[in-house]
Amino acid sequence: MIEVMLQTECPNGTERIIKRAAEGALKQQKAGGDISVLVTDDDTIWKMNREYRNVDRATDVLSFPSCDGDAIAAAPDGFLGDIAISIHKAKAQAEEYGHSFERELSFLTVHGCLHLLGYDHIEDGERQEMFALQDKILNDMGIKR
Repeated sequence: MIEVMLQTECPNGTERIIKRAAEGALKQQKAGGDISVLVTDDDTIWKMNREYRNVDRATDVLSFPSCDGDAIAAAPDGFLGDIAISIHKAKAQAEEYGHSFERELSFLTVHGCLHLLGYDHIEDGERQEMFALQDKILNDMGIKR
């Protein structure tokens, strides 16, 4: 189950976009499990980033896996983890990158899901793998830049 909580005012269709992107990421990875997604504002995600990562700025997406490890197919209780997305960053980045809000929100959701599944982008090789996978998932869903 993909649970989406809208904590702030969001464009129509936000919940649908997130659920579709999360389901697409899990399906492509042949993974199962539940995910909780909080859609919030810049101030809230800034506080979360500061509290949980010691980074004192707003960010676009945060992921909180329920388990640590490589390529987690599903946590023992079926809960993969939580994702927080800044709706303000999603809107601004869509405009900055010149693509649709749907594409940006889908990208952030897929990115967060891959983190829950054990992917990371700290090292260059990991980054290339994760970003190629994100592009493949979005392309397979018909969501182009």
